[in-house]
Amino acid sequence: MPTYDVKARDSKGNPKRQKIIASSPAEARSTLREQGLYVQELSEAQGMMNFDLEQLSTALTSVSVKDKAIFSRQFAVLINAGVALVRSLGVLADQCPNPKLKKALQQINADVQQGTNLSDSMRKHPQCFDGLYVSMVQAGEVGGVLDEVMNRLAKLLEDVARLNNQIKSAMTYPVAVGFIAVVIFIGMTVFLIPIFADMFEQLGGDLPFFTKLMMAVSDFLRTPIYVVGIIVVVVAMVVSFRQYYKTRIGRETIDRISLKAPLFGDLIQKNATARFCRTFGSLSRSGVPILTALEIVRDTAGNQVISNAIDQARREVQTGGMISLALQREQVFPIMAIQMISIGEETGEIDSMLMKVADFYEDEVEQAVKALTSIMEPIMIVVLGGMVGSILVALYLPIFKIMDQIG
Repeated sequence: MPTYDVKARDSKGNPKRQKIIASSPAEARSTLREQGLYVQELSEAQGMMNFDLEQLSTALTSVSVKDKAIFSRQFAVLINAGVALVRSLGVLADQCPNPKLKKALQQINADVQQGTNLSDSMRKHPQCFDGLYVSMVQAGEVGGVLDEVMNRLAKLLEDVARLNNQIKSAMTYPVAVGFIAVVIFIGMTVFLIPIFADMFEQLGGDLPFFTKLMMAVSDFLRTPIYVVGIIVVVVAMVVSFRQYYKTRIGRETIDRISLKAPLFGDLIQKNATARFCRTFGSLSRSGVPILTALEIVRDTAGNQVISNAIDQARREVQTGGMISLALQREQVFPIMAIQMISIGEETGEIDSMLMKVADFYEDEVEQAVKALTSIMEPIMIVVLGGMVGSILVALYLPIFKIMDQIG
């Protein structure tokens, strides 16, 4: 759809300039009137360079969980306040700082004005609104509780964003220290060791083995063809790993290994359990059918082994079985989580029980992240000290040997 440049005034007479996407000038004027604007000039945007830059900026931008959470919270407030759906979408599109989400909201607004359901309009923009989001919005439309569903979505997305931020913050320290350690090691190896190597050659004598080893490493790192070879090998390994992970067998193998990995395996399992329970509980509470909810949770699990377990549970439900029994056979989720889900199925309050399980395991993830951080800090300090210390030892060993000979 074309983009139009607009010069307008709001209800208070303040001038306003903006761009709007619409199928025709009449539709653009109608949308602007819904937003409470009085159009003065309306013309189709010109200039390929501006259009290309705008398209490039939109393509390179991603819609984060935080962006969707903020939109959901604001949308729920506007709907609950009695603001019309079209007017709400227009207001949120105008103030949205994310260009990709802004463009999607403008197109969704145009579709809704033409009579399309909100959920069907959102389904056209999978990069902004995934299956989970669309299904909950659809359930809210059918049940007439769209504002309540949007609040639940905002709460769900805020919890997911908080959990992701905790994990990212825990990994920031070891990554930063590891990077600094590598830079210091390479810098001292490339620039410092050659200086001492020339001094040792002038003094003569046989050098210790460890010093010879570090000099060989220095020569290796100062040879461009070897460095290029290392880079090529590393890039080839990364590409091969990604290609292998794209296959079903590779994804299952790597995800299964990650669940059993030391230190991180327990964290991954608890995080997956919290995500499954929170998402499944939110979908069930919003009125999404259980089979549809299981399909959505399966596709958003983030781990192929866990996705397979959820898919098996969905098949059990289709034949009249229980979710907890299927999950217990797969031996993927913790026993306590399965037992609480079983109690929820027996009492008919599975959505409430899922939320309690999600709260518990989110707290467990937070504690596990803190424990992992406390373990990683001394490990990284030892690694950094070992890398720097190895170079210093390699430099001082010949000095001690020469001093012994002089003595």
